[in-house]
Amino acid sequence: MIARLSALATRWTTIVPVLAVLLLLLTWGRDLPGGIVALVTLVLAASVLAAVHHAEVVAHRVGEPFGSLVLAVAVTVIEVALIVTLMIDGGDQSATLARDTVFAAVMITVNGILGISLLVGSLRHGTAVFNSEGTGAALATVATLATLSLVLPTFTTSKPGPEFSTVQLSFAAVSSLVLYGLFVATQTVRHRDYFLPVAKQGETPKAEEHAPAPSNRTALISLGLLGLALIGVVGLAKGVSPTIESGVQAAGLGHSVVGVIIALLVLLPETIAAVRAARRNQVQTSMNLALGSAMASIGLTIPAVALASLWLTGPLVLGLGSTHMVLLALTMVVGALTVVPGRATPLQGGVHLVLLAAYLELAINP
Repeated sequence: MIARLSALATRWTTIVPVLAVLLLLLTWGRDLPGGIVALVTLVLAASVLAAVHHAEVVAHRVGEPFGSLVLAVAVTVIEVALIVTLMIDGGDQSATLARDTVFAAVMITVNGILGISLLVGSLRHGTAVFNSEGTGAALATVATLATLSLVLPTFTTSKPGPEFSTVQLSFAAVSSLVLYGLFVATQTVRHRDYFLPVAKQGETPKAEEHAPAPSNRTALISLGLLGLALIGVVGLAKGVSPTIESGVQAAGLGHSVVGVIIALLVLLPETIAAVRAARRNQVQTSMNLALGSAMASIGLTIPAVALASLWLTGPLVLGLGSTHMVLLALTMVVGALTVVPGRATPLQGGVHLVLLAAYLELAINP
């Protein structure tokens, strides 16, 4: 029975990326009726799941912490591409899209993915245990990136409004890439052991606790299918984006909700991967996924939109409002208090989830 389920999973995750690309070729540049939009949305969701499946296969082959890095970068590529494509079509209405999506990704990862992982891990195993050195370094990098890219624009005076000047935006983009690159080097080379899963006694889980790693051939096939799935996700999302935006407007919601929807879309499969790791008592892997995604979201998105702003017309608003700055500050303080002990109970997970709920409630009802 298990073998049949595994074969079924392999078949659909192979078929969906190819189907997504074919559907993209058939619908590109056309006005889509309601029925086709529903079909495209279904294939889009399946493509996201397939993309994460193949990213997990590649991740399993290369091992931790490289695996979490592969998955985080794959998800961020989807996010960046969605932001840029929507900014191209959105005009002045999309001026805050990058800010809204990046901030939503930070809140969802640092509070949502991290919170539910701690909750699941502690409820299932008594206490969620992780490496405070690696997790603390990741959280510090996220806090620095978020402050430089999303908070400072509100207070700068070179350009009116919560915007960076060209020089300031260039500095933020380069700083983001440097910090992200430095963290990746720390995570994968110099202090790799800080980001490996730990057991309750502080020991690394034994290799036999894991399923056998896939072959090089299987990993390469998954890498190719991952690329197809990402192309399908980006292209199909561009096709249904007008429907998403019109639906948000019809519901009387703010344009920032579009950013929340994008972040939820691309991070939901990663949330599933983090919860699976927490259930296996590998909370450090969940932490790597959560904070790595937050870091990649800022460290790769800000340089991408800075580059895109060279040919895009209209303003690029990055500065957060006062309400969101309060939520960001509270998130980082609570996150630091969660990370320092190196272990957590369901209380810490619940606190982070309440912060996420507060953010979502204020996004819908500011």
